[in-house]
Amino acid sequence: MALLKTALLRRRSVDTSGTTTRLPRVLGAWSLIALGIGCTIGAGLFSLTGIAASQNAGPAVSLSYVIAAIACGFAGLCYSELAGAIPIAGSAYAYAYIAFGELMAWIIGWDLILEYTVGSATVAVSWSSYAMSLLRGWGITLDPRILTSPFSTIPLPDGNTQRGWINLPAVLIVWIVTALLIRGISESAHVNAIIVAIKLAVIAAVILFAAPFIHTANYHPFIPPNDGSFGHFGFSGVMRAAGMIFFAYIGFDVVSSMAQETRNPARNMPIGILGSLGICAIAYVSFSLVLTGVVSYRAMLGDASPVATAIDQTPFFWLKPLVKLGIICGFTSVLLVLLLGVARVCYAMAHDGLLPGVFSRLHHKTRAPWTTHLAMGLVTSLLCGFLPITELGSMTSIGTLFAFVLVCIGVMVLRHREPEIERKFRVPFGPVIPTIGILICGGLMVSLDLLTWVRLVVWLAVGLVIYFTYGITHSRMARPEGGQSL
Repeated sequence: MALLKTALLRRRSVDTSGTTTRLPRVLGAWSLIALGIGCTIGAGLFSLTGIAASQNAGPAVSLSYVIAAIACGFAGLCYSELAGAIPIAGSAYAYAYIAFGELMAWIIGWDLILEYTVGSATVAVSWSSYAMSLLRGWGITLDPRILTSPFSTIPLPDGNTQRGWINLPAVLIVWIVTALLIRGISESAHVNAIIVAIKLAVIAAVILFAAPFIHTANYHPFIPPNDGSFGHFGFSGVMRAAGMIFFAYIGFDVVSSMAQETRNPARNMPIGILGSLGICAIAYVSFSLVLTGVVSYRAMLGDASPVATAIDQTPFFWLKPLVKLGIICGFTSVLLVLLLGVARVCYAMAHDGLLPGVFSRLHHKTRAPWTTHLAMGLVTSLLCGFLPITELGSMTSIGTLFAFVLVCIGVMVLRHREPEIERKFRVPFGPVIPTIGILICGGLMVSLDLLTWVRLVVWLAVGLVIYFTYGITHSRMARPEGGQSL
């Protein structure tokens, strides 16, 4: 029992000198900011804004975006301190290994694999839907059976239905992005920067061309009076909307998994994490102000595409396909960064011996973990090709919040255990900000439905079986040369 306890609590050394040379350090601050924006801004900006405005906050949804950004900022500050002080691949997994020990590191690493992989599959299915919509607008139609999973039905003109075969466009985009990632982090970062530029240009175009058609009367009242129930307008509605759109900011944390491929990570990681979060906040607030100014929040109730409704109020009908293009670019960059993040987590776990060594192999030319990219591409393509989006979407988000909580705790734990670590960026006000981050993210976890928790527990149970049958004995920490417990 004592031996088992020692194994579960053994922690990695903070010394990263032995891990800094395998992955090439090619990313600067601007590349990190682009990666953060690429994973954060998705189609949620174009759909979530209308839902939150019409059901909860009214025009004050822009205030909800500010509140949500501040909430994410607490976790972002904690990520920045740890990523700068511990510049190795793996994000929250690596921080947990050093702060809490091997068992907690395995749990969060296994959890991140689920969240990033399922999140990638969900994004791929959504990408397929918007891409086909754009093609139909150009007069191009494809057989619906190759656009739908076998678990979904397709209505026929005669009133009958049939089942789909496979969501082929979703599978194709996964493999296209996977091939790009295998070519190397530098090429992937350059392509992502181009996609992010297109995405931000589309958002700016919508704001610029729609702003002259704002009706100030739509802003009154800015915070509609509460209708007597919590969360339906009033200040409680603003807070409920903030909780809903909090997830529109999730993605900046993936930047921290790039620490081992970043030049001068102590300086550039905080800039990348906080810079991408700040730019996304400005884009969200500006976009929501224009949207609720052009279209009354009352008119958005039940509207699945409020941006299209807003464009209808202008003479610029060519903006509709441009918005679809922006959404597709948004999904592509999110998919790229999520697949990049899950590969880095798997690489870090395999490098530590908790997963088979095949996942830590690097390509001899590009120095990319190509075997991990292939494995994650295969799993993701199977999920997006054969499962409907309703099943995929319900399995996301809780793991990211769990990681946020552990990172906030990890800042305080490492300050106590390893006060001598050089921290060029340090979260201000002592334990206040990490504590607030724990409370906010923990509260959002509690608000999630029971089925989400059940799926998380089942996945973690499967992971624990793998850990106790493989990881605990193959861990580098179990070898004499594997390192010392701190």
